[in-house]
This record gives sequence, structure tokens and C-alpha cells, in this order.
Amino acid sequence: MLSHHEISTLLLVQRSPAEVKALGLDTAVLRHERLVEMELLMTGQTCPRLTSKGLEVLERLNASCTRQGDVSDDRNETGL
Repeated sequence: MLSHHEISTLLLVQRSPAEVKALGLDTAVLRHERLVEMELLMTGQTCPRLTSKGLEVLERLNASCTRQGDVSDDRNETGL
């Protein structure tokens, strides 16, 4: 199970990979879990990017949040 810091880092890799510390502990965990990999740029620098497994985790998280939002909306309409 990922910590909230690791999930935040995963989202940051998706949206702003240049801002992610390549050697940070959260990034190391994500690399170990094969959710993130380091891409070697033409400049010689490395940049984190999501693997297909990392993208799948974010898609499932989004789907879960969307379903929970639908339940909350239903409760608001029924007065619960």
C-alpha cells in the first residue's frame, strides 16, 4: 500500500515530473514498486516518468474517487 506522500509524488510525476526529486525516498519507493522509472534526457539529465503500472494506479484512484463523489452527491440529494 502506498503512503499519502507516495501517492502525492506519483501525481506530481504525472503533472510536473521536473519538480520531483529523483533521489528522494518517495521516488525510490515508487521506482521499487515499478510505478515510476527514470528517463534519460538528451541533455544527460534524468526525469521521472510513470510506467504503465503507475498510470493504472492513478486511473484506479481516480475511478475510486469519482465513485465516492457520486455516492456523496446521492446522499446530498436525499438529505442524508
